[in-house]
Amino acid sequence: MTATAFLLTGGGLALLFFGGEFLLRGAVSIALRANLPPLLIGLTIVACATSMPELLVTVTAGLEGVTDVGVGNVVGSNIANVLLILGVGALLKPISINPKMGLRDTFVMLAATALFVIFAYMGKIGPIHGGIMLASLTIYIWYGYRADKRGRKEVKEEVLEDVGEKPCSLPVSILLLVSGLAGLVGGSVMLIEGAVSLARAAGISETVIGLTLVAIGTSLPEMATAIVAGIRGQTDVALGNVIGSNTFNILLILGVLALIVPFNVAEEVLAMDIWGMVAASLILLPFIVFARPIGRLEGVGFLILYAAFITYQFVNGAIQL
Repeated sequence: MTATAFLLTGGGLALLFFGGEFLLRGAVSIALRANLPPLLIGLTIVACATSMPELLVTVTAGLEGVTDVGVGNVVGSNIANVLLILGVGALLKPISINPKMGLRDTFVMLAATALFVIFAYMGKIGPIHGGIMLASLTIYIWYGYRADKRGRKEVKEEVLEDVGEKPCSLPVSILLLVSGLAGLVGGSVMLIEGAVSLARAAGISETVIGLTLVAIGTSLPEMATAIVAGIRGQTDVALGNVIGSNTFNILLILGVLALIVPFNVAEEVLAMDIWGMVAASLILLPFIVFARPIGRLEGVGFLILYAAFITYQFVNGAIQL
């Protein structure tokens, strides 16, 4: 059983990674061929595509009756995005800060985080709460599209980096899109089944598995983006991707989950982990406000904090047994 669980988990992670990559390339390519504005593509299609692993894993967990895995996945992913992804990115190359570009989006991320915390402590999060989250995301996208001052040419160049010098042919784009979706759906089911089996075999809670293994797995697209951005010297791309992903994880993923399967946030998450997510989000604020680069020393600090978070999860889970 354990060997099967490992195979399901590993296979699910692989399908999520490649499925997300195929979906991103296919969706952006089709959008460019449809002559959608590049800025709108960046704010919606690219952001949604990179959040698809978290979305499908969380929704699948909800439909299978293990919402603790799904909620833990979102909380854990937001922590991993800041401490693990940016920590690795900063080690490769110090992450530059553009306060004009990052301040607005950082405050939106913090506002989304605060909204989730409030809802979590109110009790069951249901369709009304989900509707508020999705409406907030829609307003954010609309405002960001209208208010962003960057030139369209610059944005188009950034978007084209996701698909190459030019969009793929329409048949290839559709094939990539369909293959990506199939990979994400299959990978989500495999990962949830494998992760839950591992949790039960190891005697730890499903929430801990969601906060750690599942969260790291669904953050692989952000990790790939951070590594590529560091190699290319475009570190601001990695930072923007993390901030945008964290916002979408809360407003889109938990909003959709609440519409489909109303849920309560587990007591262990309310007691500690949700505040870890808040702290991880707030840790970025001084860097953004004072336009201070996230250097290698800070990157090491981020990784130490993330290692402490992971250690706490498994030690605390063992103690509770």
